[in-house]
Parts: sequence; structure tokens; C-alpha cells
Amino acid sequence: MMKDIKLVIFDLDGTLVNAYPAIARSFNYAMQKLGCSKQDSLTIRRAVGWGDENLLKPFVTRQDLKKALVIYRRHQKTALLKGSSLLPGAKNILYYLKKKGYKLAVASNRPTKFSLILINHLGIKKYFDYVLCADKLKHGKPNPEILNKIVRRLRVLSSQALYVGDMVIDAKAGYNAKIGTVIVTTGSSTKEEIKKEKPSRIIARISQLRKFL
Repeated sequence: MMKDIKLVIFDLDGTLVNAYPAIARSFNYAMQKLGCSKQDSLTIRRAVGWGDENLLKPFVTRQDLKKALVIYRRHQKTALLKGSSLLPGAKNILYYLKKKGYKLAVASNRPTKFSLILINHLGIKKYFDYVLCADKLKHGKPNPEILNKIVRRLRVLSSQALYVGDMVIDAKAGYNAKIGTVIVTTGSSTKEEIKKEKPSRIIARISQLRKFL
């Protein structure tokens, strides 16, 4: 058991939410509009997690990046409503933790507007005390700024917080913030990649949080 934890901070994509189908559709729609090569779903999935600008950047010219971002974001508004779902066990674990009295928060590199579309659409807004996204900060993950700000906002010590993500970037962010970190292998990073970062725990399903909270 992890003792004295009062706050659990979650990443969104790959941790609580499967929005990969929506991301892939919007990504390839933008590529098509710009006359760029479409990519397969695995390539797109592996590029997720660093924010939408960084998702698109490797696949378009520097001159086309702003245009690609506008097209992608416009498409995402509706794609997220059709192509996103909660990962198995996500809603149950949020309900369980809230009932237990934990404070809950979201730390995402996804822009605020689209994080809130997801959270509202999937009916999980009521569980969170605070939602913070990288577009409100100078630095996104793996910089610890986002986690440090949430901890301060919800008035707990770093030792009383737990961060749950799905990627190497999340493990690095937790380490940099000196916060215990659990990585679930339902996202963009492989188990082998995650192991190298030595998070506090690695789990296969989000429901396994119950074992130590």
C-alpha cells in the first residue's frame, strides 16, 4: 500500500481515455488537406503525448505547421465526440477514489479546450478537483511544472501526491517533480521503454490502482 496519499493526478490519453481513433482521423484528415502522406494508426499513436503541435510537426513542413494545426483542431472538435471512449475500469477507479476521499486532478499535454471536450463528453468532470493542461504553462511534461502547480493548488505535499500516466514522458515528469508515479501500459510507450525509467509501479490496467490505494 502507498501510505499518506491524498491526491491522485491522472494523465488523460492512454491512461483514462482512448482517443486514439479520433486523433488518427483528425491527423490523417489534416495530412490529406495539405497533400502530405497519411500515416498508420501505430505511427500516430507513438507520436501522441507531447501536445498536438508536436504530434504534427514531424510530418509537415515548417511553413505548413500552423495551417495543419488549425485543420487538425477544427476536425478534433467533432472527432473526439465520435472516436473517444473511457478505457476499461477508468470510471470505476475514479468513482472508487473519490468515494475514498482522495483529491483528483488531470495533468495533460493536450490543450485545455480539447481536454475539457473529452472530460465533459465522457462524463467524468465531476470527479476532478482541478484540470491543468500544458497550454496554460511555460513548459509541458516532462517538465515538472504541471505537477508542481497542481500539488500547490490542491495544498498537499509532493509526498502526498501520486501521478498516474502511460508514457515515458509521464515517468520522467513524475521523477522530475519528485512525485510517486504509476505507469499503466495502455498508452503510447512500450513496457520495455517504461521499465527503463523506473517508475514506482507499472500496471497493466487502471483498475489495478485499487491494490495499493
